[in-house]
Amino acid sequence: MSTSPPNASHSKTTRCPERGKLEADANGVWHAYSHADVKALLRLDGTRQAGFKAELVGRMPRGMRLPVLYQEGAEHRTQRSEIAKFFTPATISKSYRPFMERLADALVADFKRTRQADLSALSMTLAVQVAAQVVGLTDSRLPGMDQRIDSFFDQPRDTATRLERSLKLVLNQWRMAKFYLLDVRPAIAARRKAPREDVISHLLSKGYKDLEILTECVTYGAAGMATTREFISVAAWHLLEDPELRANYLAGDEAARHRLLQELLRLEPVVGHLYRTAERDFTLERAGEPVTIPAGAHIDLHIAAANTDPEAVGPEPHCIRARALAQPAAMSFGDGHHRCPGAYIAIFESDIFLQRLLALDLRIVKPPTVSFSDLTQGYELRDFIVAVV
Repeated sequence: MSTSPPNASHSKTTRCPERGKLEADANGVWHAYSHADVKALLRLDGTRQAGFKAELVGRMPRGMRLPVLYQEGAEHRTQRSEIAKFFTPATISKSYRPFMERLADALVADFKRTRQADLSALSMTLAVQVAAQVVGLTDSRLPGMDQRIDSFFDQPRDTATRLERSLKLVLNQWRMAKFYLLDVRPAIAARRKAPREDVISHLLSKGYKDLEILTECVTYGAAGMATTREFISVAAWHLLEDPELRANYLAGDEAARHRLLQELLRLEPVVGHLYRTAERDFTLERAGEPVTIPAGAHIDLHIAAANTDPEAVGPEPHCIRARALAQPAAMSFGDGHHRCPGAYIAIFESDIFLQRLLALDLRIVKPPTVSFSDLTQGYELRDFIVAVV
């Protein structure tokens, strides 16, 4: 893998990670930067989700089941254990590999015909269609589900006026209704007639109502589609600009390729921050001193900082290199009971597509524009134009 001077950074997207000790800021928000602190806090019982629009949970109808992203305790453990079967390496390889390979072949063949493409759009098509197979969103009334899901990430600016925010709320409700009518409702109807091995069929077997299934589909849309789309783009960016890295990737076996992709994800975490709220007081030992975070405190977990903590990942943490880590992607998929269930499938589908794409003689016509999402607190890559030489 590539090497650089000790202070160089290979990251193309991550703003310089802040460093600091575990403590509260002037507003009472606690910040965790080290790998050890982030890992410990993610593994604690007694905290709840505070990001990804968690404030909307209180507005849900009384008696409605929460999406798995916001569940805690026994309810969450049960749901995670029951859906785990859809995301195991064995299931992915047996049930989804042929579909992924056909889809990747078709996308690359179409790209070869057109000679030029927006890689951010190609990666979105791939990520949406793969996740749709797992979730069960395969019976849409009209094409364009990738654009409908992408529209959920169009959030109002921090400087938006009250009128602008109100109009955006109405627009978002319309987008949600369109996603339900065109994508989710027909999928539910099809699975009521003939259940399949997918998430929607599982939810129906547990008595979930349409609105509850819709919220789960939105959650999986954000987690399984949009984030994978960004990672495929940033991985391709690295591999196209570094011929040695690209050659190493293409020459490696599946395990070696996956390790390299996980190293890239360690350096370029798609979700830059995770947020939790303490539901009780708890105390951590740091440098021999107890640190108590009080009940009700908001906690900001700095993922990019944790992923480049030299005490956890070794020397040259901002560079791409071979590392022997228990979790090769560090905290990029989270940790503990809320660790991303789709971690393996994200790497697996990215590898299948990138193998085929990078086997072509390509050039970058226009590097992607990089912006940052208020919803995911991570990067968004757009207008990434590549061409066949």
